[in-house]
Amino acid sequence: MNKESAGPLAKTYNVMIVDDHPIVRQGLRSLIDQEEDLHVCGEAGSAGEALKALGQLKPDLLLVDISLKGPDGLELTKSVRSLEPSLPILIVSMHDEALYAERVLRAGANGYIMKEEVSLNVVQAARKVLSGDIYISDRMRQKILRGVAGQRGNPATSSIERLSDRELEVFRLIGEGRGTRQIAEQLHLSVKTIETYRAHIKEKLGLENATELVRQAVQWVEQQSMG
Repeated sequence: MNKESAGPLAKTYNVMIVDDHPIVRQGLRSLIDQEEDLHVCGEAGSAGEALKALGQLKPDLLLVDISLKGPDGLELTKSVRSLEPSLPILIVSMHDEALYAERVLRAGANGYIMKEEVSLNVVQAARKVLSGDIYISDRMRQKILRGVAGQRGNPATSSIERLSDRELEVFRLIGEGRGTRQIAEQLHLSVKTIETYRAHIKEKLGLENATELVRQAVQWVEQQSMG
């Protein structure tokens, strides 16, 4: 157990993990439970399971993956924030923080950590958000500051960044091979609504047809998975 790194935290904080991959949950649990001041009080594999367990488990911190089946981690964050305004939420994701970090902070999360950093930094990130601070990488902090200063970001990602949260979620699901009806069922929306989102995505990304949309979405998902 790591006694020294616990610092001034005197109590044990209960952590709930929300991720749809059991192996990932197991890995996070092993990292967290070796700390004297942190304890995994429960797990959930979907946003629905998390919302049901929230009142019963009463966690002090939520660790949430973005890419959940059904409503994603971004939508879960918004739902939790409406129910528990002060509950710390730390997003853990394989997706590039340049695209998601600002979105999750706007949604009400308290931090964002990429999965490639988890083994080294998740405990530090957890303690930081538990203490009331925001956790993002130094690189992301600089990007946000440059945005405040009016400096342009990377043009390669600017078109994707123009997508709304829901449009980005639909874009990701298209890239994962879901059809319109599957996406509608997964997000509990109508087929017509998903078709409208698809049209907006094509317009914002300058794509001519559905084939180009699928191709670009698949390429983007593959790039994200490769880090």
